[in-house]
Amino acid sequence: MEKYEKEMRLCINFARKGEGKTSPNPMVGCVILSKAGEIISTGYHKKYGENHAERDALLKPINAKGSTLVVNLEPCNHYGKTPPCTDLIIEKGVKRVVYGMKDPNPLVSGKGIKKLIELGIEVVGPILEKECRDLNEIFVKNQEEKLPFIAIKTATTLDGKIADSKGNSKWITTEKSRKYSKKLRKRYDAILTSSKTVITDNPQMMHKKKIILDRNLRTDLSYEIYKQGEILVFHSDKIKPEVQKKNVLYIPTPEINEKLDIGFIMHKIFDLGIMSVFVESGGDLGGSFLPYADKIYHFIAPKILGDNIGKSCFNGLTDNDISNCFEFELERIKKIGNDILNIYKR
Repeated sequence: MEKYEKEMRLCINFARKGEGKTSPNPMVGCVILSKAGEIISTGYHKKYGENHAERDALLKPINAKGSTLVVNLEPCNHYGKTPPCTDLIIEKGVKRVVYGMKDPNPLVSGKGIKKLIELGIEVVGPILEKECRDLNEIFVKNQEEKLPFIAIKTATTLDGKIADSKGNSKWITTEKSRKYSKKLRKRYDAILTSSKTVITDNPQMMHKKKIILDRNLRTDLSYEIYKQGEILVFHSDKIKPEVQKKNVLYIPTPEINEKLDIGFIMHKIFDLGIMSVFVESGGDLGGSFLPYADKIYHFIAPKILGDNIGKSCFNGLTDNDISNCFEFELERIKKIGNDILNIYKR
């Protein structure tokens, strides 16, 4: 199996070209090898609704008879926006299929592989399964848990402060870090923030979908965040919005201990077809979403505020027992200008 690892890594690299464009579908890349083992075609899933990676590669002007097809996700065996990839693989005379991981959807997992084997195609895999699951961590979470993938972004000083005691936070990190943060947003279906952040910073947060948690409807349409994209506003079900706007959807939300029910919000977001969320806010909302976080982007600036009452990035956590900490795995460290970005995963 090791001989296909190089080709599988190529599939993963091709798949990443579709990052931020394929949701709710996964990112998939494909490499086709001739009988002699040479690459004769490549493809990837470019955008939701367009050809899957296998179709993208197989529909190019090549002779795929007797070839080996390498793909990071089990080929589909069902009709969606496009016909089943297994049918085209069979039609084109592919001899062998090498896959990275099975489809995590329990309703279809293994069915594509089974059909290929039944029709006499050799199937090899999984290959680099962990890397393939990491690539599509959002899709895996969606399929296995039927919930959106939650990423939290925060930026702090070396002593863990996001603002001084007066609330000033501009700017902790460098312009390079702020630009990189904007690139991160594009990976996710929606940005989520709080009414407090909207009122304090009046950010634009340019994105196709934005979510505001505004329990008491303190924000209004004059704020910059409302001027672009689709907006979801989660508010207390005890309050009725007075103003409606075409691009704004107000969602009444139950409360728990005088706070919006995050569990309800998570399920509602998923039901509305939002598969991934980038949480960008102050420490209070960061603390509220920490139990649901799958990934944390933690920017650290080489500065020390030294303010004992400065604001921290995760507030409102009542359990102070060291044995019950929220634990994450350090996935990667990246230097951005004079700042450090630590990326953690659950």
